[in-house]
Amino acid sequence: MQFEWSVIWPAMPILLQGAKLTLWISILGLLGGLIIGVIAGFTRAYGGKISSNVALIFIELIRGTPIVVQVMFIYFALPMMVPIRIDPFTAAVVTIMINSGAYIAEITRGAVLSIHKGFREAGLALGLSRRDTLRYVVAPLALRRMLPPLGNQWIVSIKDTSLFIVIGVAELTRQGQEIIAGNFRAMEIWSAVAVMYLIITLTLGFVLRRLERKLKII
Repeated sequence: MQFEWSVIWPAMPILLQGAKLTLWISILGLLGGLIIGVIAGFTRAYGGKISSNVALIFIELIRGTPIVVQVMFIYFALPMMVPIRIDPFTAAVVTIMINSGAYIAEITRGAVLSIHKGFREAGLALGLSRRDTLRYVVAPLALRRMLPPLGNQWIVSIKDTSLFIVIGVAELTRQGQEIIAGNFRAMEIWSAVAVMYLIITLTLGFVLRRLERKLKII
C-alpha cells in the first residue's frame, strides 16, 4: 500500500478540532488536578495523622488503577449511584483532574519536604504563623522545584486523553478513528495523528525547558 499524502490534507481541519479539544481537556483537568494535588500533597506532608492517611488512600487508590477504568467508572457507574448525568467531556475533564491530582500530590509532597527546614524556622522567627510560613516561604520555593515534574505530568495527561475514545470524546484520537471509518486510510491518518501528538508534546517540552532556565530551577 502506498502512502497517499493527499488523504491527509482534507482531514486536517477535523484533526485540528480534535487536537484543540485534547489540549482543552488537558488544561482544564490539570488546573483542577493542581488544586487537588497541592491540597493533598501539603496534607500528606504537614497534616494530622487522620487527614494524612485519607490523602494517602486517595493517592494510592488513583495511582493504583488505570485511567481508562477511572473514566469508565465516572461516566457509566457513577450515574447509577447518584442521580446525575455526566456528559463525555465533563467525565474526561474530571478524570484528568482526579488522576493528575494524585500524581501532583506526590510531586508537591516531595517538593515541600525538600525545602530545608531552616526556611521554615526563619519564617517562624520573623513572627509568621505556621500557615503563613508554609504559604509565603515554603510554597513559592517548592513551586520552582515542582515545575519540571508538573510539565511532565501535563505531557502525560495530553497523551492520556487518547484513552477517552472509549466514551466517545471527540478528541484527536477519536477524530482520527472516525476519519478512517470513512476513507479506510489507516496508515496515513494514524501517522498524521501521531505527528500531531508529537508536535504538541515537543512544543510543550521546549517551552517548559525555556521556562526552567529562565527561573534557574535547580
